[in-house]
Order: sequence, then structure tokens, then C-alpha cells
Amino acid sequence: MSTAFVKEESAETAAETHLPDRPISPHPNLVTEAGLKALEAQLQQAREGVEAAAGIDDVNEKRRQTAIPLRDFRYFAERVRTAQVMPAPTSNDIVAFGSTVTFSRDDGRVQTYRIVGEDEADPKAGSISFVSPVARGLMGKGVGDVVMVGDQELEITAIG
Repeated sequence: MSTAFVKEESAETAAETHLPDRPISPHPNLVTEAGLKALEAQLQQAREGVEAAAGIDDVNEKRRQTAIPLRDFRYFAERVRTAQVMPAPTSNDIVAFGSTVTFSRDDGRVQTYRIVGEDEADPKAGSISFVSPVARGLMGKGVGDVVMVGDQELEITAIG
């Protein structure tokens, strides 16, 4: 049956089934090997969500159940397509993409982060995006260097 003759339950139902695309960053899609694998796994998960919803008979329910996985599928397909796998740093002399950096803040806090791609970043788990202000300030610097990020002074104490 043509979907032109299917009555939507409500405007709310229609809004639930037509989700806007997830925004794509304007920055290069740099990723680590693990980051690419994670993107591929998320793409597969979205694909499985779309396939699972395909078996639903009720058209409105199918649309609701497909909306999020379909949006995620489009997003992760594009992120996998544009991913640029960066090699692991070959030196611990300077901070680079993939480096794990320990630094002290001028308020006494000591923090350690790995610099990764935007989709991989999880500050609570110890990773930050290469486009974050902290990462941009640290990139290209070495142990003992002090950088200003906003109104905070950061001193690099270790690079791994």
C-alpha cells in the first residue's frame, strides 16, 4: 500500500519519524585505529536497528522504531566513509594526535588525557578531542612546556 494513503496518528507521530540528521563536524575526521573500529561497530548497530524495525507491520510504529537507527546509520556511514586513520605517535617528545598527556593546572589539579578523534572523545573516560581547546593548546609541545588555555596555565609533565 502506498504511504500516501496512510493517515498519521498525529503531528507528534510525524515529528518522531522525521528526525533531522545528526550534525557532521566541519573538522577533518581524524580517528585512531580503535576509533575506526568503534565507528564501524556503531554503524553495524544502527544497521541492525533499521533491520529489526523493518519487520514491524504497523506503518506508524515502524516509522517510529526506524527513525533513530536510520538517522544514526546515515551519520555513522558518513563518519566511516570520511575517517582518516592516524598512525600512533612514534615519539613521546611532543604531544601529537594519539598521545596521552599528563599536565598540571595552576590550581594544582593533575590530569591525564589521550588526544583522539571527535567521535572517540570521552573526557570522563580520559580522552579528549583533538579540536578541543586543551588539546589544541598542548599539540606540538613537550614536557615542561607551559601553555595558556583560556585563563588556565597548563604545564606538561608527561607524554606517553
